[in-house]
Amino acid sequence: MERSETELMLKGYGLTTAEMVYRMPDYRNVLNTFVWQDYDLAPDYPRLFKFIEYWQEKIEGPLHSVRFSHKRLIGPNEWRNVVGEFRLH
Repeated sequence: MERSETELMLKGYGLTTAEMVYRMPDYRNVLNTFVWQDYDLAPDYPRLFKFIEYWQEKIEGPLHSVRFSHKRLIGPNEWRNVVGEFRLH
């Protein structure tokens, strides 16, 4: 079952962005970049490491380096459930 982005953020997930620098399969001296983004849990980053494992098993271009950043977008203390409504006119 897919969870909404809001549900993930309330459970502590944040946006993780990774820049993968890899070698071209046919030209080992040429480096290329790939940017990956997903919601992930810090500090373990299970989705990021799962993607890196997938890359190493299935993609021919070997990784040179991986640089990533993580930003928690919302926390439970920043969320308010508003009950009520004001109508004008």
